[in-house]
Amino acid sequence: MFYLRPQRPPAPAPTPEWPELFGQLARSARDYRLQRYYRAGAVEGDRPLGEVPFVALDVETTGLDLRRDAIVSIGLVPFDLRRIRVRESAHWILNPHKPLAEESVVIHGITHSAVQEAPDLLLVLDELLCALAGKVVVVHHRAIERGFLDRALRARLNEGIRFPVVDTMDLEARLHRRKPLGLWARLRGQRPVSIRLADSRGRYHLPHYHPHHALTDALATAELLQAQILHHYGADTPLRAVWR
Repeated sequence: MFYLRPQRPPAPAPTPEWPELFGQLARSARDYRLQRYYRAGAVEGDRPLGEVPFVALDVETTGLDLRRDAIVSIGLVPFDLRRIRVRESAHWILNPHKPLAEESVVIHGITHSAVQEAPDLLLVLDELLCALAGKVVVVHHRAIERGFLDRALRARLNEGIRFPVVDTMDLEARLHRRKPLGLWARLRGQRPVSIRLADSRGRYHLPHYHPHHALTDALATAELLQAQILHHYGADTPLRAVWR
């Protein structure tokens, strides 16, 4: 008889010193919009969470493959630990310049006719970057927002974008998936705790929202981070404890 040793998850990559990196990127960026975004600077990692300006960001896409799929909508909601600024929120439907898969239409409800009449990302990029400038972006699963925005800009500007994020999915994983399930637990049918957005919100008794609308999901992510910090951190916790 032999026993399977559970694999440890890979260690996360070290978090950059974002203020210094933004200074470097401001000097190397070629597009004026990116230059202006980086020159606005990044929040210092030592700043207490209670003093950090956040902006929740969500994108809906034609699928999950960075090589084949594209962004069809973006939603953002600025907030801090005391207040969510719904009046300053924004939502754009964008033309992905490729056919929509029927399954993606069912998920996010954005139709072929809606995207055909929608602008390209470049036409809203200035407004988007101005809304993000000087704030810490909050997402639920950073690979999506970071990956799709970076790839979209590389396709249009021949240069991508980098920005710090607080990932509410990552924070839930730290709490509920610190140790992989052992063999006995798996044999008994035990499953890892879900860290999907709706399930994570349910653990904090937050209301249910209909998923897969970029603006609603951004609002849901903002509320989730407020709850996570209230329950597990605190307003005095330094930003570097939660960002990536």
